Amino acid sequence: MAVVIRLARGGAKKAAFFRVVVADSRVRRDGRIVEQVGTFNPRLVEAGATLVVERIRHWLDQGAQPSAAVKSLLRKAKIVAGTPRGEAEAAPAE
Repeated sequence: MAVVIRLARGGAKKAAFFRVVVADSRVRRDGRIVEQVGTFNPRLVEAGATLVVERIRHWLDQGAQPSAAVKSLLRKAKIVAGTPRGEAEAAPAE
């Protein structure tokens, strides 16, 4: 079973709310999940994501692959290495 960490959509029309979930990669987006490991509200500018770091690290150690959107959230929360998309690293001075 290939496991992924991805976003499952919820909320009302034009008022999206996402759950960060661990699921089998073959299951549809909002289908059966293994575990919920956080939430993400894109309408909140500050602190829009709430993540359970211990469980996310556990699943990453077990080989779960994060989706592109979740990987961006993990970078912003400094759970995985790298810079968030859209934020360039400072160029070295010569």
